[in-house]
Amino acid sequence: MSRHPRVWLGAILCLAILPAQASWTVNMNPGATEVSRSVFDLHMTIFWICVIIGVVVFGAMFWSMLMHRRSQGQQPAQFHEHTWVEILWTIVPFAILVLMAVPATRTLLDIYDTAESDLDIQVTGHQWKWHYKYLGQDVEFFSNLATPRAQIDNQAPKDEHYLLEVDNPLVVPVGAKVRFLVTATDVIHSWWVPALAVKKDAIPGFVNEAWTRIEQPGIYRGQCTELCGKDHGFMPVVVEAKAPADFALWLAERKAEALKAKELTGKQWTFEELMARGEKAYLTTCAACHQPGGEGLPPMFKPLKGSPIATGPKEGHLSIVLNGKPGTAMAAFGKQLSEVDLAAIITYERNAWGNNTGDMVTPQDIVAFKQAQE
Repeated sequence: MSRHPRVWLGAILCLAILPAQASWTVNMNPGATEVSRSVFDLHMTIFWICVIIGVVVFGAMFWSMLMHRRSQGQQPAQFHEHTWVEILWTIVPFAILVLMAVPATRTLLDIYDTAESDLDIQVTGHQWKWHYKYLGQDVEFFSNLATPRAQIDNQAPKDEHYLLEVDNPLVVPVGAKVRFLVTATDVIHSWWVPALAVKKDAIPGFVNEAWTRIEQPGIYRGQCTELCGKDHGFMPVVVEAKAPADFALWLAERKAEALKAKELTGKQWTFEELMARGEKAYLTTCAACHQPGGEGLPPMFKPLKGSPIATGPKEGHLSIVLNGKPGTAMAAFGKQLSEVDLAAIITYERNAWGNNTGDMVTPQDIVAFKQAQE
Protein backbone atom coordinates (compact mmCIF):
# COMPACT_ATOMS: atom_id res chain seq x y z
CA MET A 1 0.00 0.00 0.00
CA SER A 2 1.36 3.44 -0.88
CA ARG A 3 1.82 6.17 1.69
CA HIS A 4 -1.17 8.28 0.60
CA PRO A 5 -3.83 5.55 0.93
CA ARG A 6 -2.52 4.84 4.42
CA VAL A 7 -2.92 8.49 5.35
CA TRP A 8 -6.48 8.53 4.04
CA LEU A 9 -7.28 5.29 5.89
CA GLY A 10 -5.95 6.76 9.12
CA ALA A 11 -8.02 9.92 8.64
CA ILE A 12 -11.18 7.89 8.01
CA LEU A 13 -10.60 5.83 11.16
CA CYS A 14 -10.08 8.99 13.21
CA LEU A 15 -13.30 10.50 11.91
CA ALA A 16 -15.15 7.29 12.76
CA ILE A 17 -13.76 7.21 16.31
CA LEU A 18 -14.18 10.92 17.17
CA PRO A 19 -17.98 10.83 17.73
CA ALA A 20 -17.58 7.92 20.13
CA GLN A 21 -14.86 9.77 22.01
CA ALA A 22 -17.01 12.88 22.25
CA SER A 23 -19.76 10.98 24.10
CA TRP A 24 -17.37 8.98 26.28
CA THR A 25 -16.78 10.03 29.87
CA VAL A 26 -15.34 8.52 33.04
CA ASN A 27 -16.98 10.87 35.53
CA MET A 28 -20.31 10.70 37.32
CA ASN A 29 -23.41 12.56 36.15
CA PRO A 30 -24.52 15.50 38.34
CA GLY A 31 -28.10 14.18 38.12
CA ALA A 32 -31.48 15.88 38.24
CA THR A 33 -32.04 16.46 41.98
CA GLU A 34 -30.45 18.45 44.76
CA VAL A 35 -29.29 15.25 46.47
CA SER A 36 -27.75 13.86 43.29
CA ARG A 37 -25.79 17.07 42.85
CA SER A 38 -24.68 16.90 46.50
CA VAL A 39 -23.41 13.37 45.83
CA PHE A 40 -21.59 14.62 42.73
CA ASP A 41 -20.05 17.56 44.62
CA LEU A 42 -18.96 15.20 47.41
CA HIS A 43 -17.43 12.88 44.84
CA MET A 44 -15.47 15.73 43.26
CA THR A 45 -14.34 17.07 46.66
CA ILE A 46 -12.96 13.69 47.71
CA PHE A 47 -11.44 13.23 44.26
CA TRP A 48 -9.48 16.49 44.41
CA ILE A 49 -8.35 15.78 47.99
CA CYS A 50 -7.00 12.45 46.76
CA VAL A 51 -5.32 14.19 43.81
CA ILE A 52 -3.58 16.67 46.15
CA ILE A 53 -2.48 13.86 48.48
CA GLY A 54 -1.15 11.91 45.51
CA VAL A 55 0.75 14.89 44.14
CA VAL A 56 2.32 15.69 47.53
CA VAL A 57 3.24 12.10 48.41
CA PHE A 58 4.54 11.05 45.00
CA GLY A 59 6.18 14.45 44.46
CA ALA A 60 8.09 14.12 47.75
CA MET A 61 8.99 10.53 46.95
CA PHE A 62 10.31 11.26 43.44
CA TRP A 63 12.11 14.44 44.60
CA SER A 64 13.79 12.45 47.37
CA MET A 65 14.76 9.66 44.95
CA LEU A 66 16.23 12.21 42.54
CA MET A 67 18.03 14.54 44.94
CA HIS A 68 19.27 11.96 47.43
CA ARG A 69 20.41 9.22 45.11
CA ARG A 70 23.65 7.34 45.86
CA SER A 71 25.34 8.61 42.68
CA GLN A 72 25.33 12.09 44.25
CA GLY A 73 27.25 10.77 47.25
CA GLN A 74 24.31 10.98 49.63
CA GLN A 75 24.48 8.87 52.79
CA PRO A 76 21.25 7.55 54.38
CA ALA A 77 20.38 8.99 57.78
CA GLN A 78 20.40 6.59 60.72
CA PHE A 79 17.50 7.09 63.16
CA HIS A 80 14.71 4.98 64.65
CA GLU A 81 12.05 7.49 65.64
CA HIS A 82 11.27 11.17 65.40
CA THR A 83 8.65 12.60 67.73
CA TRP A 84 7.55 15.47 65.52
CA VAL A 85 7.33 13.29 62.44
CA GLU A 86 5.14 10.81 64.30
CA ILE A 87 2.93 13.63 65.56
CA LEU A 88 2.60 15.08 62.06
CA TRP A 89 1.73 11.79 60.34
CA THR A 90 -0.95 11.25 62.98
CA ILE A 91 -2.48 14.74 63.02
CA VAL A 92 -2.39 15.44 59.28
CA PRO A 93 -4.30 12.27 58.21
CA PHE A 94 -6.78 12.85 61.04
CA ALA A 95 -7.40 16.41 59.83
CA ILE A 96 -7.85 15.16 56.26
CA LEU A 97 -10.38 12.54 57.40
CA VAL A 98 -12.33 15.19 59.33
CA LEU A 99 -12.27 17.44 56.27
CA MET A 100 -13.73 14.56 54.23
CA ALA A 101 -16.20 13.41 56.90
CA VAL A 102 -18.02 16.73 57.31
CA PRO A 103 -19.47 16.99 53.77
CA ALA A 104 -19.95 13.21 53.60
CA THR A 105 -22.01 13.22 56.82
CA ARG A 106 -24.09 16.16 55.61
CA THR A 107 -24.86 14.37 52.33
CA LEU A 108 -25.71 11.08 54.07
CA LEU A 109 -28.11 12.86 56.42
CA ASP A 110 -29.90 14.32 53.41
CA ILE A 111 -30.05 10.94 51.65
CA TYR A 112 -31.62 9.19 54.64
CA ASP A 113 -34.06 11.96 55.57
CA THR A 114 -37.35 10.45 54.32
CA ALA A 115 -39.60 12.40 56.73
CA GLU A 116 -42.40 14.77 55.66
CA SER A 117 -42.97 13.26 52.24
CA ASP A 118 -45.69 14.54 49.91
CA LEU A 119 -46.27 11.18 48.19
CA ASP A 120 -45.51 7.62 49.28
CA ILE A 121 -44.97 4.87 46.70
CA GLN A 122 -44.38 1.20 47.47
CA VAL A 123 -41.89 -0.34 45.05
CA THR A 124 -41.96 -4.15 44.92
CA GLY A 125 -39.55 -6.26 42.91
CA HIS A 126 -40.73 -9.42 41.17
CA GLN A 127 -38.93 -11.73 38.77
CA TRP A 128 -38.63 -9.76 36.48
CA LYS A 129 -40.72 -6.64 36.76
CA TRP A 130 -41.57 -3.84 39.18
CA HIS A 131 -44.87 -3.21 40.95
CA TYR A 132 -45.76 0.35 41.99
CA LYS A 133 -48.45 1.14 44.55
CA TYR A 134 -49.39 4.74 45.31
CA LEU A 135 -50.26 4.54 48.99
CA GLY A 136 -53.56 6.16 49.86
CA GLN A 137 -54.43 6.76 46.19
CA ASP A 138 -55.97 3.38 45.14
CA VAL A 139 -53.58 3.23 42.19
CA GLU A 140 -51.17 0.37 41.53
CA PHE A 141 -49.73 -1.30 38.46
CA PHE A 142 -46.89 -3.42 37.12
CA SER A 143 -44.08 -2.04 34.99
CA ASN A 144 -42.73 -4.52 32.42
CA LEU A 145 -39.99 -4.37 29.83
CA ALA A 146 -41.37 -2.95 26.57
CA THR A 147 -38.45 -3.66 24.25
CA PRO A 148 -39.79 -5.79 21.37
CA ARG A 149 -38.74 -9.43 21.42
CA ALA A 150 -37.45 -9.07 17.85
CA GLN A 151 -34.76 -6.64 19.07
CA ILE A 152 -33.73 -8.94 21.91
CA ASP A 153 -33.43 -11.87 19.48
CA ASN A 154 -31.37 -9.72 17.04
CA GLN A 155 -34.12 -9.91 14.43
CA ALA A 156 -34.64 -6.14 14.34
CA PRO A 157 -32.39 -3.07 14.84
CA LYS A 158 -32.02 -1.95 18.45
CA ASP A 159 -33.40 1.50 19.22
CA GLU A 160 -32.03 4.24 21.45
CA HIS A 161 -33.58 2.91 24.66
CA TYR A 162 -32.96 -0.78 24.11
CA LEU A 163 -33.75 -2.70 27.35
CA LEU A 164 -34.48 0.64 29.09
CA GLU A 165 -38.17 1.09 28.12
CA VAL A 166 -41.29 -0.09 29.93
CA ASP A 167 -45.02 -0.28 29.29
CA ASN A 168 -45.98 1.61 32.48
CA PRO A 169 -43.40 4.07 33.84
CA LEU A 170 -43.50 5.30 37.41
CA VAL A 171 -45.01 8.80 37.28
CA VAL A 172 -44.24 11.40 39.97
CA PRO A 173 -44.93 15.13 40.36
CA VAL A 174 -42.18 17.69 39.93
CA GLY A 175 -41.22 19.55 43.10
CA ALA A 176 -42.81 17.05 45.49
CA LYS A 177 -40.89 14.96 47.99
CA VAL A 178 -41.59 11.37 46.98
CA ARG A 179 -40.78 8.58 49.43
CA PHE A 180 -40.13 5.07 48.12
CA LEU A 181 -40.79 2.00 50.25
CA VAL A 182 -38.76 -0.70 48.53
CA THR A 183 -39.28 -4.45 49.02
CA ALA A 184 -39.53 -7.70 47.04
CA THR A 185 -41.61 -10.88 46.93
CA ASP A 186 -39.16 -13.55 45.73
CA VAL A 187 -35.42 -12.77 45.58
CA ILE A 188 -33.27 -9.71 46.22
CA HIS A 189 -33.58 -6.97 43.59
CA SER A 190 -32.21 -3.42 43.59
CA TRP A 191 -34.10 -0.33 42.41
CA TRP A 192 -31.66 2.14 40.86
CA VAL A 193 -32.11 5.43 39.00
CA PRO A 194 -28.69 7.13 38.74
CA ALA A 195 -30.00 10.58 37.74
CA LEU A 196 -32.02 10.67 40.98
CA ALA A 197 -29.19 9.30 43.18
CA VAL A 198 -31.55 6.56 44.39
CA LYS A 199 -30.37 2.96 44.74
CA LYS A 200 -32.08 0.69 47.25
CA ASP A 201 -32.04 -3.08 47.65
CA ALA A 202 -35.46 -4.74 47.44
CA ILE A 203 -35.31 -7.59 49.97
CA PRO A 204 -38.18 -10.03 50.69
CA GLY A 205 -39.53 -9.43 54.19
CA PHE A 206 -37.81 -6.04 54.57
CA VAL A 207 -38.79 -2.49 53.64
CA ASN A 208 -36.04 -0.03 52.73
CA GLU A 209 -36.74 3.69 52.37
CA ALA A 210 -35.47 6.25 49.87
CA TRP A 211 -36.72 9.56 48.53
CA THR A 212 -36.34 12.07 45.75
CA ARG A 213 -37.51 15.51 44.70
CA ILE A 214 -37.22 16.01 40.95
CA GLU A 215 -36.88 19.61 39.80
CA GLN A 216 -37.58 19.37 36.06
CA PRO A 217 -40.10 17.34 34.02
CA GLY A 218 -38.50 14.53 32.10
CA ILE A 219 -37.87 10.81 31.85
CA TYR A 220 -35.19 9.19 34.00
CA ARG A 221 -34.05 5.64 33.39
CA GLY A 222 -32.40 2.99 35.52
CA GLN A 223 -32.17 -0.76 36.05
CA CYS A 224 -32.21 -3.53 38.60
CA THR A 225 -28.63 -3.76 39.89
CA GLU A 226 -28.84 -6.98 41.89
CA LEU A 227 -28.34 -10.27 40.05
CA CYS A 228 -31.87 -11.68 40.44
CA GLY A 229 -32.12 -14.51 37.92
CA LYS A 230 -31.96 -15.24 34.24
CA ASP A 231 -33.82 -12.07 33.15
CA HIS A 232 -32.01 -9.71 35.51
CA GLY A 233 -30.91 -7.62 32.53
CA PHE A 234 -34.52 -7.25 31.34
CA MET A 235 -35.82 -5.38 34.41
CA PRO A 236 -35.52 -1.65 33.68
CA VAL A 237 -36.76 1.25 35.77
CA VAL A 238 -38.35 4.29 34.11
CA VAL A 239 -39.45 7.34 36.12
CA GLU A 240 -41.44 10.08 34.41
CA ALA A 241 -41.65 13.43 36.19
CA LYS A 242 -44.68 15.56 35.33
CA ALA A 243 -45.75 19.06 36.28
CA PRO A 244 -48.15 18.99 39.27
CA ALA A 245 -51.21 19.71 37.11
CA ASP A 246 -50.27 17.03 34.59
CA PHE A 247 -49.60 14.55 37.40
CA ALA A 248 -53.02 15.23 38.95
CA LEU A 249 -54.62 14.59 35.56
CA TRP A 250 -52.64 11.36 35.12
CA LEU A 251 -53.57 10.18 38.62
CA ALA A 252 -57.27 10.82 37.94
CA GLU A 253 -57.01 8.81 34.71
CA ARG A 254 -55.35 5.89 36.52
CA LYS A 255 -58.06 5.90 39.17
CA ALA A 256 -60.70 5.82 36.44
CA GLU A 257 -58.87 2.91 34.78
CA ALA A 258 -58.81 1.03 38.10
CA LEU A 259 -62.57 1.45 38.45
CA LYS A 260 -63.04 0.32 34.87
CA ALA A 261 -60.89 -2.76 35.52
CA LYS A 262 -63.15 -3.70 38.42
CA GLU A 263 -66.17 -3.31 36.16
CA LEU A 264 -64.55 -5.59 33.57
CA THR A 265 -64.53 -8.42 36.10
CA GLY A 266 -68.32 -8.58 35.92
CA LYS A 267 -68.47 -8.30 32.14
CA GLN A 268 -69.63 -11.26 30.05
CA TRP A 269 -66.55 -12.03 27.99
CA THR A 270 -66.55 -13.93 24.72
CA PHE A 271 -64.02 -16.63 23.90
CA GLU A 272 -62.46 -14.48 21.17
CA GLU A 273 -62.07 -11.48 23.51
CA LEU A 274 -60.35 -13.57 26.17
CA MET A 275 -58.01 -15.15 23.61
CA ALA A 276 -57.00 -11.73 22.21
CA ARG A 277 -56.40 -10.24 25.64
CA GLY A 278 -54.77 -13.44 26.86
CA GLU A 279 -52.21 -13.45 24.06
CA LYS A 280 -51.16 -9.89 24.86
CA ALA A 281 -50.98 -10.55 28.62
CA TYR A 282 -49.11 -13.83 28.10
CA LEU A 283 -46.44 -12.19 25.93
CA THR A 284 -45.97 -9.49 28.57
CA THR A 285 -46.03 -11.67 31.68
CA CYS A 286 -45.21 -15.28 30.81
CA ALA A 287 -43.27 -15.42 27.56
CA ALA A 288 -39.89 -14.64 29.16
CA CYS A 289 -39.90 -18.06 30.85
CA HIS A 290 -42.32 -20.21 28.83
CA GLN A 291 -41.37 -18.57 25.50
CA PRO A 292 -43.78 -16.98 22.98
CA GLY A 293 -44.53 -20.35 21.39
CA GLY A 294 -45.13 -22.14 24.69
CA GLU A 295 -42.11 -24.44 24.26
CA GLY A 296 -40.51 -23.31 27.54
CA LEU A 297 -36.84 -23.55 28.51
CA PRO A 298 -36.46 -27.06 29.99
CA PRO A 299 -35.59 -28.18 32.56
CA MET A 300 -36.16 -24.99 34.59
CA PHE A 301 -39.17 -23.64 32.70
CA LYS A 302 -41.56 -26.36 31.60
CA PRO A 303 -43.26 -26.17 28.19
CA LEU A 304 -46.96 -25.31 28.09
CA LYS A 305 -47.49 -26.59 24.58
CA GLY A 306 -49.16 -29.98 25.02
CA SER A 307 -48.40 -30.01 28.77
CA PRO A 308 -50.59 -31.85 31.32
CA ILE A 309 -51.18 -28.54 33.12
CA ALA A 310 -52.51 -26.68 30.08
CA THR A 311 -54.53 -29.59 28.74
CA GLY A 312 -55.64 -31.19 32.02
CA PRO A 313 -58.33 -30.17 34.53
CA LYS A 314 -58.95 -26.44 34.77
CA GLU A 315 -58.71 -26.45 38.56
CA GLY A 316 -55.08 -27.61 38.47
CA HIS A 317 -54.21 -24.96 35.90
CA LEU A 318 -55.87 -22.23 37.98
CA SER A 319 -54.11 -23.40 41.12
CA ILE A 320 -50.60 -23.29 39.70
CA VAL A 321 -51.08 -19.92 37.96
CA LEU A 322 -52.63 -18.26 41.02
CA ASN A 323 -50.55 -19.94 43.73
CA GLY A 324 -47.31 -20.83 41.96
CA LYS A 325 -45.31 -23.96 42.68
CA PRO A 326 -43.01 -24.00 45.74
CA GLY A 327 -39.43 -25.01 45.07
CA THR A 328 -39.55 -23.92 41.42
CA ALA A 329 -39.25 -20.69 39.46
CA MET A 330 -43.04 -20.61 38.95
CA ALA A 331 -44.26 -17.52 40.81
CA ALA A 332 -47.75 -16.97 42.23
CA PHE A 333 -49.66 -14.54 40.01
CA GLY A 334 -52.90 -14.47 42.02
CA LYS A 335 -52.04 -11.09 43.56
CA GLN A 336 -49.96 -9.79 40.67
CA LEU A 337 -52.60 -9.78 37.93
CA SER A 338 -56.24 -8.80 37.72
CA GLU A 339 -58.99 -11.40 37.52
CA VAL A 340 -59.52 -10.44 33.88
CA ASP A 341 -55.87 -10.96 32.91
CA LEU A 342 -55.65 -14.21 34.87
CA ALA A 343 -58.73 -15.58 33.12
CA ALA A 344 -57.49 -14.41 29.73
CA ILE A 345 -54.02 -15.94 30.16
CA ILE A 346 -55.36 -19.30 31.31
CA THR A 347 -57.89 -19.37 28.47
CA TYR A 348 -55.12 -18.54 26.00
CA GLU A 349 -52.74 -21.18 27.37
CA ARG A 350 -55.42 -23.87 27.16
CA ASN A 351 -56.20 -23.11 23.53
CA ALA A 352 -52.98 -21.85 21.93
CA TRP A 353 -50.17 -23.76 20.19
CA GLY A 354 -52.45 -26.67 19.29
CA ASN A 355 -53.69 -27.33 22.85
CA ASN A 356 -57.26 -26.60 21.66
CA THR A 357 -59.07 -27.79 24.79
CA GLY A 358 -62.00 -25.51 24.02
CA ASP A 359 -62.07 -24.46 27.68
CA MET A 360 -62.93 -20.90 28.57
CA VAL A 361 -62.06 -19.43 31.96
CA THR A 362 -63.93 -16.26 32.93
CA PRO A 363 -63.04 -13.57 35.49
CA GLN A 364 -65.98 -14.83 37.58
CA ASP A 365 -64.30 -18.26 37.66
CA ILE A 366 -61.15 -16.65 39.06
CA VAL A 367 -63.14 -14.78 41.73
CA ALA A 368 -64.95 -17.99 42.73
CA PHE A 369 -61.66 -19.92 42.87
CA LYS A 370 -60.08 -17.28 45.14
CA GLN A 371 -63.09 -17.24 47.45
CA ALA A 372 -63.01 -21.04 47.71
CA GLN A 373 -59.37 -20.83 48.88
CA GLU A 374 -60.08 -18.30 51.63
